[in-house]
Amino acid sequence: MNYRFHNLLGAPYRGGNAVMVDDNLVSPVGNRVSVTDLKRSETVTLPCQTSANIRRLAASPDGVFLLAIDDNNRCLFINLRRRVVLHRISFKHPVATAKFSPDGKFIAVAAGKLLQIWRSPGFRKEFFPFELIRTFADCNDKITALEWSPDSNYILVGSKDLAVRLFSMKKRKDNRKTFKFLGHRDTIVGCFFGIDHRTKKVTNVYTVSRDGALLRWGYSGDYNNIIGDQLHNSEPESPGTPDQGVEPNGEGDITQTMLKKRKDFDGKDEILGEGNEVLLDNLKWELLKKDYFMQAPAKLTACDYHQGRDMLLVAFSNGVFGLYQLPNFVCSQMLSISREKITTAIFNDRGDWLVFGCAKLSQLSVWAFESDTYILKQQGHYFDVNCIAYSPDSQFLATGADDHKVKVWNVSMGFCFYTSSVHTDAVTALHFMANNHCLLSASLDGTVRALDFFRYRNFRTFTTPTSKQFVSLAADQSGEVICAGTLDSFEIYVWSMKTGRLLDVLSGHEGPVHGLMFSPTTGVLSSSSWDKTVRLWDVFEGKGAVETFAHTHDVLTVVYRPDGKQLACSTLDGSIHFWDPFEGLLMHTIEGRRDIAGGRLMTDRRSAANSTIGKYFTTLCYSADGSYILAGGNSKYICMYDIADQVLLRRFQITHNLSLDGVLDFLNSKNMTEAGPIDLIDDDNSDAEEGVERQTQGKLAYDLPGSMPNRGRPVIRTKCLRIAPTGRTWAAATTEGVLIYSMDDSFIFDPTDLDIDVTPEAVNAALDENQPKRALILSLRLNEDVLIKKCVLSVNPAEISSVASSVPFIYIQRLFETLSDLSENCPHVEFILRWCQELCKVHGPSIHQNNRNLLPALKSLQKAITRLHQDLADMCSSNENTLRYFCLVSSKR
Repeated sequence: MNYRFHNLLGAPYRGGNAVMVDDNLVSPVGNRVSVTDLKRSETVTLPCQTSANIRRLAASPDGVFLLAIDDNNRCLFINLRRRVVLHRISFKHPVATAKFSPDGKFIAVAAGKLLQIWRSPGFRKEFFPFELIRTFADCNDKITALEWSPDSNYILVGSKDLAVRLFSMKKRKDNRKTFKFLGHRDTIVGCFFGIDHRTKKVTNVYTVSRDGALLRWGYSGDYNNIIGDQLHNSEPESPGTPDQGVEPNGEGDITQTMLKKRKDFDGKDEILGEGNEVLLDNLKWELLKKDYFMQAPAKLTACDYHQGRDMLLVAFSNGVFGLYQLPNFVCSQMLSISREKITTAIFNDRGDWLVFGCAKLSQLSVWAFESDTYILKQQGHYFDVNCIAYSPDSQFLATGADDHKVKVWNVSMGFCFYTSSVHTDAVTALHFMANNHCLLSASLDGTVRALDFFRYRNFRTFTTPTSKQFVSLAADQSGEVICAGTLDSFEIYVWSMKTGRLLDVLSGHEGPVHGLMFSPTTGVLSSSSWDKTVRLWDVFEGKGAVETFAHTHDVLTVVYRPDGKQLACSTLDGSIHFWDPFEGLLMHTIEGRRDIAGGRLMTDRRSAANSTIGKYFTTLCYSADGSYILAGGNSKYICMYDIADQVLLRRFQITHNLSLDGVLDFLNSKNMTEAGPIDLIDDDNSDAEEGVERQTQGKLAYDLPGSMPNRGRPVIRTKCLRIAPTGRTWAAATTEGVLIYSMDDSFIFDPTDLDIDVTPEAVNAALDENQPKRALILSLRLNEDVLIKKCVLSVNPAEISSVASSVPFIYIQRLFETLSDLSENCPHVEFILRWCQELCKVHGPSIHQNNRNLLPALKSLQKAITRLHQDLADMCSSNENTLRYFCLVSSKR
């Protein structure tokens, strides 16, 4: 019951800009924020959501706060380290870009044509956390780029009116016009301050436009010479202070000695500001140089400037990026990393890594240009994920989608480490074999392929005499027989895994076979079809269909309970039917139409309450112990039902993203025009940032009878549900990607046998008195995770056997769960393994008799031990190679 959102897989990047915070890469994924730790090679997704797809991210200089602005102009102010939302604000205009000032005190927001300066809120709880300090309204078109000066006193702003303006944070007494940098012929993409590394002062301004032009601006020599002459003629403030002039080229910095006094030129141009500083908006700037990147007809889409290295990074719509050394405009590197538009390109803080994002390919990569290596390269699926499958040890998750690809993800790390492109059409079904490294995949291209993702190869292909379209897949427990159901011929094909030979063709269905599964305990195969039947087949005896379960509506999917004693199937009327496969009797029926009913589509002519579209379950999944079932479909909800009582336990809303269709229950009539909904009117322009292509269905447009196409926004729905064999996590293949939900025990207090004497104080007192047996039993009765771990770790290794024998069998499951958690986070490997060994010795017969209830906990323990074994094996192999190298070097000497 206590599941909560944990991570998002299958879509590393969907558009917007990425930011670097220390060695963490922060990137938007739809309406969520993903944080990738590049040192530990782990990625997590923040639990908070915005109301629509995130358009812009901005991080504070100290890396504590994060600003996330979505397409609805709503902003979240997030504590990045605590992963909580501190404040919220809504802007009145579309926000193109936003940045924190270098001192972290202010936030510059480009809201349409306006440049707004807000005071940055902190940890304090305030009624008005955001305070608007100033508003600049000098731009004639939408702002597209902005940059702060290092001292946070000036802001460069570029807009679509082809001009870059220099604004000062200090209010002036005179009504001086804002200085403009003119000369570009296309939209401004970036504008940056050039810094003199010796004096740390602004010396240049760089402006970059979409047509690939780079303009370099500098101080006018006349102003510097006039200031220098007047300072030379004035008396020094103290004896012995030498006068210093300006560098001969007129582009140097005005030193502090020259700025001792405040000077006026003709009583009008105020050159020096308070505190002996140069007022940049009073200086006369001139164009020093104009360069071109020569990538036409490609457009420049993203750029970034690193002040420390004085390097400019530019990216283009043809997938090419360039790295240039300024101010000499020397190309250091020019590479092509994609065939599609690069939507974001930034430096890290040190300037040795380059971060690129391609929204159309859902690709995110980090490139170390000094060593010419990838630090990170992750690419998601182009279209919706159709099917997912957990490995037997729950370490890996496989995904298949309409882009013809199969990907295998490490669930703990959140990274994809294997991608297969052997299919030529949409992947529709996946199945992990018992050996944990063999994966079966079925596709509409008429093939079933066996993939070995340890050796990265397709070692067997199963085909039919004539081309078919496979939409379901199953394998028996021994892994000797492979079965696949078809979409077009309504048949089930049976192959031998060892030889790849076609053994049999099962006929009898009169509709597409969308559900296929072997019984976990017997060799009986169950299949569901749109012909309103569920059939049981004896594949090994070759008797054909042994029993048929008839329904009044189309059957969409079928699953077995883990013990094989129950069969569940969903029908088009929104019901879930539970059958006894041995007696052939209907056990239970759950009516789920009201529970699964989702929001209203933009094309719907009826309200959500009166519409029949989407009120059925297309995917089912039993829990690890078989006590409850998860159900999902063409809706924003995933339902969890208790099977014994036939009641709804919990309903998960998979997203609150209003950029998707079907999230709202009621539509706003203001968005309806004579030509139809506003969102369906194609008014996109070429300047808009490209994200995921507008699509609601991939090649599987046949999904269900009565489903209506939507040519606007993607429709929210769940295509596949799977629970990990450990029972601790479950995954849902949705429109936004693969959502991972994990069990959270940190906020749940569920005592096993509570008494007035069972308290944390009693546990600590028993530990102080050196009574580990009593302390452990008291902590297990209290069911407090921290206390249980403390008691387990406090046991003397020599006393593990006696303490394990004193634990009642009722607490064994809880103890196994604690040991599996310790195995993943505790360095005492041998100590934990000895605990597991003694528990299995003492309670072996009881564990064998109650294997169904203990199966999730034992699977979790197996997963943790397997991961430990792999890590130790890699470490030993590395150490062995290192020692061999040292021995070889010493022998040569």
